[in-house]
Amino acid sequence: MAKVLNSTSVSARRAKAISLIKAGVVHSQSDLVKLLKKAGFAVTQATASRDLEEVGAVRARSAAGELIYQIGSTSDGAISKSMPLPSDLILSVEASANLAVVRTPPGGAQFLASALDNSGISGIIGTIAGDDTVLVVSKKSNGGAELAKELLVFSRSSNKSANRSSSNGKARK
Repeated sequence: MAKVLNSTSVSARRAKAISLIKAGVVHSQSDLVKLLKKAGFAVTQATASRDLEEVGAVRARSAAGELIYQIGSTSDGAISKSMPLPSDLILSVEASANLAVVRTPPGGAQFLASALDNSGISGIIGTIAGDDTVLVVSKKSNGGAELAKELLVFSRSSNKSANRSSSNGKARK
């Protein structure tokens, strides 16, 4: 029997739902409920239904002709609504030597680590994510403090970008 996570992270659950949908294994809402339960998320059919709608999933025929949920071609906005911004995820940053330790809400570390890996911040050698903590490794042996400052700037700049796109009619939430 799968262990049920004590996580209320909507973002983590929806990210798992998206990966299951992209894998082509979700044929129905009840399939999604079972697959999420197997992955450690206890959800009801109503929650699964809301998640499918929020991520922009639609039922369509696969190449084999069977009905499965797929992420629609116009779902970018729906997916971005369900994904948190770095400004929502960075609760605190502490530095030591060449490391920065970033605390996130439960379930947010994977999203933040991915965002940082693709951020273009040149001082980052890599990230390691748990559930609510991201370890960010600096290229410089004593670059942790500088990196911590860059992460806070990155967090603030992502919030400004969201506000700009929001004012252009592309609401994030």
